[in-house]
Formats: sequence, structure tokens, C-alpha cells
Amino acid sequence: MYTSSGSLGTTSRTVVPPGRAAAKALRHDTWGRLLIRTVGFTSILLTLAIGAFLLYRGTGSFWLYGHSPLDFIISSQWNPADTMEGGGHIGAAMFIAGSLITCLLALIIATPCSISLAIFMTEIAPTWGNRIWRPVIEIFVGIPSIVYGWLGLTVLVPFIREYTPSLTGFSVLAAALVLALMMFPTVTAVTINALDSVPKTYRQAAYGLGATRWEVIRQIILPVAKRGILAALILGFARAFGEALAVAMVIGKMKSFPTSLFDATVNLTGAIAADMGNTMEGSEFNMALWSMALLLFAISVLFIFTLRYLSNAGGDTHD
Repeated sequence: MYTSSGSLGTTSRTVVPPGRAAAKALRHDTWGRLLIRTVGFTSILLTLAIGAFLLYRGTGSFWLYGHSPLDFIISSQWNPADTMEGGGHIGAAMFIAGSLITCLLALIIATPCSISLAIFMTEIAPTWGNRIWRPVIEIFVGIPSIVYGWLGLTVLVPFIREYTPSLTGFSVLAAALVLALMMFPTVTAVTINALDSVPKTYRQAAYGLGATRWEVIRQIILPVAKRGILAALILGFARAFGEALAVAMVIGKMKSFPTSLFDATVNLTGAIAADMGNTMEGSEFNMALWSMALLLFAISVLFIFTLRYLSNAGGDTHD
């Protein structure tokens, strides 16, 4: 093996023994694999450390202050004591209900829009249309949550207050609309990938048998891509469930169960963000907030395992 360089018509060659070149390539390969493994193991250890820390702090409400995990989930009495003696109530049902209601409503609003746009971009829109729409969706994904919250606070909340029975405008509906706008680009982008993964031969075979475009979409593409679409919905729901700032700006932070879409309420992330900095370290109130953080972490892990299951099942189906 040799290297050559030329200058003013002259050429010099440096001969590199084949054994030395192979050893150098092997060293580079070894260092590359070591770096990748180190980063991978560091990520795993960091995740396990966060989970262990949340497990230790989040269970303090139960083993330190004697509260029942079942009461924490189903009770609506929320009056923790900000002292080391305890004696209060830590029923987080209203926070859980607020998170579930707003996220489910947001998913109901965003799903038809996201799937429709994804179908349009992959099956109907011309190539130049895709070059316009895809960057727009990517821009939406990168917008900070504070921007969505500020738009909701200055535009959406006054509109709801003016044209609905809501007295203040801060409501479940406002939070759901903001979350729907936030999850819309995520669900759309993942759904587009799911539709693009359907083999083109499926479409060609269906068209060859005389199927119309809508029949191909409804009977071929959507059934084949259903697992990927479901994964997109779960990912969007997880994105909405973990959102704190934007929701806290428009939901009203009223500690009560909502009876209509125009009532103010509160969610898990909003309660943690609002109260964590105002509690005494190690108090019953502080530990109750850590328990809610542990619940959010457990739900996130559940979402991840669900996505992994769908991905593996989808791969097995294609194989």
C-alpha cells in the first residue's frame, strides 16, 4: 500500500506496509466501538440513576409518612402538611384526572388533522408540495413550549372567555387546544414515516387490480401502517402528558375536578412546577410532589415499553 503526492510534475510515493495499515484501521475501529459503548452505557446508567433517585424520593410519602399508594391515586383530598410531622392528605386524583382529560381531548383533536395531513403529503401532494410541507412541520416541532403557552394565554384564553360560558377563559378546552397544537407536528411526522414504510409494490398491485386511490389508502396503506400510526399517537400522547409550562399558563391551576370543558383545573406537571420550589425539603408536601414525579416517570416508562412492543410487533409482521 502506498500514498502519492505530485508537485510540478514530480511524484513522491511513501510505501505503507499492509500490516501497519491493518493495525491502524483496527485501532481506529476499537476506539470507535469503545466510545460508542461508553456513551451507551453512560446513558443507561444515567437513566437507571434517575429512576432509582425518583423511586427513593417518590416512595417517601408511603414509608416515611405512612400514606397508602392506593389513596394517593384515587383520593381527591389534597392537603399535605409542609412540615416534617405530616398528618395531611395527599390524594392526587384531581391532578391525574386533569392530565388525562386534557391529553385525551388534545389527542382527539389532533389525530384526524395529523393523519389527514400525513395521507395528503404521502399519497396525494405532488413532490414540490412535500418540499414545502415537511420543513413547515419540522419548524413546528422545534418551537419552544413557552411560545405555545404565550399564544394560548394572549389569544386563545381571551377568545374562550369572550365566546364561551367560561368566566375566565382558563379551562380544560384551552389546555387541550394548546396541547393538540403541540402534539400535531410530532404525530404527523411519525405518521408520515409509517405511511412511507409501506412497500410501493403494495400500491402498484392494488392499482393494477383497478382500485381507486381512496380504496388503496383505506384498504391497503392504513391497515399496513396501523402499528406505526398507533405508535405516533402514543408518542404524541406522551409528549402532551409530560408538558408543564404551556399547560400551566392556560389551564387555570384550579385544584378541583372539572365538570365541563370550560372549567379550570390542574394537572400533574403543572402542580409539580408550581409548588416544588415553595416546599420545605423533606416535608410531607415535598415528598408528595416527588411521588407525583415518580408517577410521571412510571407512565413515561410505560409509554416507552408500549412503543417498543409496537415496533417489534410491526417488524415481525413485515418479516
